[in-house]
Parts: sequence; C-alpha cells; structure tokens
Amino acid sequence: MNKTNAIRILESHKINFDIVEYEVDENDLSGETVAEKIGANHEEVFKTLVAKGDKTGYCVFCIPVNFELNLKKAAKASDNKSVELIKVKELFPLTGYIRGGCSPIGMKKQFPTFIDETAQLFEKIFVSAGVRGMQIHINADDLKNITSAEYADLI
Repeated sequence: MNKTNAIRILESHKINFDIVEYEVDENDLSGETVAEKIGANHEEVFKTLVAKGDKTGYCVFCIPVNFELNLKKAAKASDNKSVELIKVKELFPLTGYIRGGCSPIGMKKQFPTFIDETAQLFEKIFVSAGVRGMQIHINADDLKNITSAEYADLI
C-alpha cells in the first residue's frame, strides 16, 4: 500500500483509522459504486466536493455519496451568498488530488471544511484516502478535528 498525504497526516497525529482498498473502474467513479465495492451503506461513505464561495473563496464539503450538495445550504454554512462547485480541471492544481480520489485531509492548502451533520450518526465514516481505490474509515469527530471542519446541514 502506498501511503498518501492523508494517511501520513493521520499517522503523524496518532489518529485511529482503517484503510479499505477496492478495485477501480475508470468508467464509473461514482460514490455509490465505491460504497457497494467496500460493502458500506451509501450514507456512511462521504464524497469530498470543492466549491468557491462569492465571499470566502474556496471551501470543502463532505457529504454522503447518495446525496447532492445543496448549494444554498453550503453557502449559508460557509458564510457566502452563493457557492459554485469548481470544474474538474481545477481540482488537481488546487488540491493535489484527482476526481475520484479527493480527500478532505492533506490538500495543498487548508480550506474551510464542512462535513454534513449526518456523519455524527455513525461511529465511523468513509472518506477518500487521496487516491482512487482507497478509502479511510475514520471517526467523524477525528475527521472534523484533523481538518478543522464544522458540521453543517448540507443536503
């Protein structure tokens, strides 16, 4: 297993987590497919979305894979009037991660991060480890703390 930035950061902070690997299908990078491949409920697998707010600039949102980000709620949570998801081509230069492998942990810069409040319903949730084919299974509060995130109603 190759260690990603996200894994190195968690290990350096002695945060308890597990790694789950799965086979990647380049033609289907959907979060629902990832959830099925790792045998998890869709509600426990969180995708990482990057958006740009009209006031605060870039921000990160983690939501269950079977939901869409509510842009009005995301704007309110991040103190913006509006937010817009960035284009896929902007993702790697901005975060250091590619589509289907974007982790909220270990981006090039620390952006304001918001985790959907439903994460608190589970003992642990899954987020990308920073590469396609690998998920981190982590306590939601540990994820919140390591990313300096806030819980918010985002869906």
